[in-house]
Amino acid sequence: EEFFKVKKPSFNEVTFRIKKKESLLPAQTEGEESKKICQLEPGVGNTKDTCEEEEEENEDETYSSLNEDYNSSDSENECSSPQRRKDLSPSSIPSAAHVKAARRKRHLARTEADYLPLDVSNSPQVPQRRGSSDLESEDESETKNLDFAPKMKTLRQRMTEDMVSLGDGSSDDEAKWEEQQIKKAVKLSQEICDDASVRKYQPTKPKFDTSVSLPPVNLEIVKKRLTERITSLQDVHRAHQREYEKYMDDIESSKMSVQELEKSSDAALNYKFYRAMKTYVENLINCLNEKLKDINEQEWAVHALLQQRAVRVSKRRQEELKNESAYIQHLTSGNGKPTKGGMEGYEKTQVLEMCEHRRTCRRQAREQSGEGDHHEGLSSDEELTPTKVDEFQKRKDNVLEDSRKIFEDVHADFCDIRKILLKFQEWKEKFPDSYCDAYISFCLPKLLNPLIRVQLISWNPLENFTELEEMPWFRAIEEFSDAENVSESKRGDDHDKEVLPRVIEKTILPKITAFVKSVWDPLSTSQTKNLVQLCNNIFGKQILSKNESSRAREDLMNTVVLRMKKSVEEDVFIPLYPKSTVEDKSSLRSKFQERRFWSAVKLLSNVVRWDGIVQEDKVRDLGLSKLLNRYLLLNILNTPLGPDNIEKCNKVVACLPERWFQDLKGGSTLPELLNFSKHLLQCARVLHKDNHSDETKEVLFLLVKIGALHIVEDFIEEHKLEHLKAMIGK
Repeated sequence: EEFFKVKKPSFNEVTFRIKKKESLLPAQTEGEESKKICQLEPGVGNTKDTCEEEEEENEDETYSSLNEDYNSSDSENECSSPQRRKDLSPSSIPSAAHVKAARRKRHLARTEADYLPLDVSNSPQVPQRRGSSDLESEDESETKNLDFAPKMKTLRQRMTEDMVSLGDGSSDDEAKWEEQQIKKAVKLSQEICDDASVRKYQPTKPKFDTSVSLPPVNLEIVKKRLTERITSLQDVHRAHQREYEKYMDDIESSKMSVQELEKSSDAALNYKFYRAMKTYVENLINCLNEKLKDINEQEWAVHALLQQRAVRVSKRRQEELKNESAYIQHLTSGNGKPTKGGMEGYEKTQVLEMCEHRRTCRRQAREQSGEGDHHEGLSSDEELTPTKVDEFQKRKDNVLEDSRKIFEDVHADFCDIRKILLKFQEWKEKFPDSYCDAYISFCLPKLLNPLIRVQLISWNPLENFTELEEMPWFRAIEEFSDAENVSESKRGDDHDKEVLPRVIEKTILPKITAFVKSVWDPLSTSQTKNLVQLCNNIFGKQILSKNESSRAREDLMNTVVLRMKKSVEEDVFIPLYPKSTVEDKSSLRSKFQERRFWSAVKLLSNVVRWDGIVQEDKVRDLGLSKLLNRYLLLNILNTPLGPDNIEKCNKVVACLPERWFQDLKGGSTLPELLNFSKHLLQCARVLHKDNHSDETKEVLFLLVKIGALHIVEDFIEEHKLEHLKAMIGK
């Protein structure tokens, strides 16, 4: 038998496929039908490429039976048979009779085992298991496909039908199909043989034999080549290094761009915050401007009530002093006519009786409370009648009720100091630099001024002293000022620490100044104590330590000095009567004179309380030069020597602060106390002459307190009182 091999042209396959699509013969291969099934099932997940691969595999299955034995034997023997390679050469062309006989044999084999061997000599030995397995796998693949069309016949059924039709005679289409299958089998066998021959005749690499000597090598050429190679590699490395650096720069640039983009993405939020803050501040300012008129009215109304009451008390005191002095002068004048400017009959008597009634009530109150060592005249005499008190309280309550309604129609965010400060604290934490650039710390005191004034409408620093630290606005501002700055700012200073001092300077001190100017009574000890305690609380605790020389403080101190000076000029009056007329302590003149003296002593005590707050020279001028030397000392000199005189001197010295005498040098007292020291020395001499040793020692002790040590030393040496040297520290 002759073997042949036909080289398959490239255009035959294309022509064959086109004809298959046009003819749609029942003898189509299993691969074509599989391809159609893939096209009918696009939802299974197979792509176009997968379907094409399945088409190629199915086409190969149609002729796998033709060359299986040949391929297996060919791969085992690596085409070792020269006769077969010779028979499969392109020059061996079979005859027509041979082709017809081979075709008949293949038909017979197809009906028996679905196996088409290319080598007809081995055709009787066809393995039945392979064909059956192929059919089973084919049936399984068919059963896995979805039945979108009528179920296709198996390969065995189609081949049986084809063999029946070929029994009468093969058609032209069948012949053409067989010819194509033969060409594919021959082409595949040729490729396998060519591969095996190439591998067989490929020369093996000889092993290096160390015994064989190598030809001489030019080292310079080798070195030159290596140098060139190294240079080339270095150039490549440098290029890569530059490229790497460029990439790193690009990475850094990208990071910067990302950060800028992130910042730019926050710009919208920042703008939204600033816009909301701007709107909030504008609304807050508009609200405060709208309410400022009501605040001023209510504040002025309360202040006017307090001022009217203070003026009424002061005016009544001056009128009573004038009338009582005129009445006493009238009684002691000896004529039955009233003095000029006095009051007539019942009216005069009624005023004096009312004044005496108030003194009696105060005296009884002191006795019930157990107060001792009290003199008539030390009381302020500021009591009002019950009718006046009720009227004042009613009007004050009405004003306070109206003041509570000022912000009743305002949201808490615009009238609550704590919530307002939280808004600005949020600004400070988010954008500290813009917060500082806007000078918020300098604007807050003025912004909070109306709200603080509303809370202080009912506040009277002269009555019922209250610590500033206990007030709600003070605690809110203090918390805001002491809040830790969690944000990182370019500036190290924190101006919020100065908000509270500025609030006190701009709001509290002016209000205190107004009270001092219009309401404060320097003759009232209780009012003076409360006022001095408040000022010590403000200045002594260093609340204004960073702004000690503030204009508001200077205005307050000047107002205090002017008010005390006015009181000294208008409220102090000590009449001078002959000693013979005041020796009787029960006489009207003596009582009236004593009351006026102790009233002046009380004023001296209130003036000296301002020591350490008001400048010392101004306090000494008011207390010593104007009060002591001009009024008190005259009365002391006119008082007979004795216990009463010593008691008055004791009270005067007790009013003077010890600080004034601590730094005295030369054993001399203050210049303003020289006349008072001389009077004490005269008292000591008289008492020593009358053998009143205890009283003498007491007077000398007063001289030591005011720093007149030289006078005491001279007196001890003069009268040989060596036992009293311990008094002066010798």
